[in-house]
Amino acid sequence: MKTALTIDIRRAEETDAIAISEVHLEAWQGAYAGIIPHRALRAMINRRGPDWWSRAIRRASAILVVELGGEIAGYATLGRNRARELPQQGEIYELYLKPQYQGVGLGTSLFAAARERLARLGLKGLVVWALEENIGALDFYRGAGGRDIAEGVEVFDNKALKKLAFVWN
Repeated sequence: MKTALTIDIRRAEETDAIAISEVHLEAWQGAYAGIIPHRALRAMINRRGPDWWSRAIRRASAILVVELGGEIAGYATLGRNRARELPQQGEIYELYLKPQYQGVGLGTSLFAAARERLARLGLKGLVVWALEENIGALDFYRGAGGRDIAEGVEVFDNKALKKLAFVWN
């Protein structure tokens, strides 16, 4: 008899903090090594340990996790759009998966769940920002129907990196 793996997308709970911090570490190393300067990347990852995530989960109602067979494979954080110059009301701040779970549809499922959550919160339209050098993210958001309509800059250890805003109405 074959055992089926279950996929579950749900709100994060405090007990998920360690697992989310592990996803954050692996996903950010995979996505940003060679793009964000090493010292800045290491500092950003180190700031977001289990205690940080535990506090974030307690404060925010909009952190989702995707579980595969009981293991947290990814997370998304979302809420109100922070870029006042864009008319979209919702924003996905982060959407990350452990590298071994990328490319199998979990990101697409998590993205859809995050969009549904924003709609349930009454937020119309969506914006997601991605660094221009993060080709995987750009391909993902373009493949999901996003239109890149705005640019911005993030500075990491005096290195300016261009970011693109993808929107959905």
